[in-house]
Amino acid sequence: MSRRSGWYRRFRGAAPEPCLRSWLTEPGSLTARCQRQCTDFRVRLLAQGRGATLADEGGDRALVEVREVVLECDGVPVIFAHTTLSAAANGRLTRWLSRLGTRSLGSLLFFFPGFQRGVIEYRRLDRRHPLYRRAATLGAFGEYLWARRSAHRFGGQQVLVTEVFLPEILRLK
Repeated sequence: MSRRSGWYRRFRGAAPEPCLRSWLTEPGSLTARCQRQCTDFRVRLLAQGRGATLADEGGDRALVEVREVVLECDGVPVIFAHTTLSAAANGRLTRWLSRLGTRSLGSLLFFFPGFQRGVIEYRRLDRRHPLYRRAATLGAFGEYLWARRSAHRFGGQQVLVTEVFLPEILRLK
């Protein structure tokens, strides 16, 4: 991604602490890792429907399908996830996303053959970023939250997944 977007393939500025860095650089499914770390894992659907891309998601405010969830471990929010999929394309991924409900998107991306993951990019989100503000509805947080994103391709479709790590993630090993 370009420097103008604020997303980078390497950490810039103040690096995250080692425990958080481990979560940010997790190559596999965050859902599976969370499930290993807590006794009661849940996906809570916050919003799903059509919306415009965010300024740093590329395009010119294109219409997309948006899904926002929070991953909870033992009743505590640990990750806020924001997913976009082009509303113009229609295919299996569109149908699957619309039917996920409270199931994890990771259950598709990492366990269904045919998905190809792109490069993971990182960014420290501050209070000015819309995803920080959306995540902040889940609790009181500091000046910034670390996030990562990557595109996952399936056939001719691509879903962009952004995961914002909430402070309680540090309680998990």
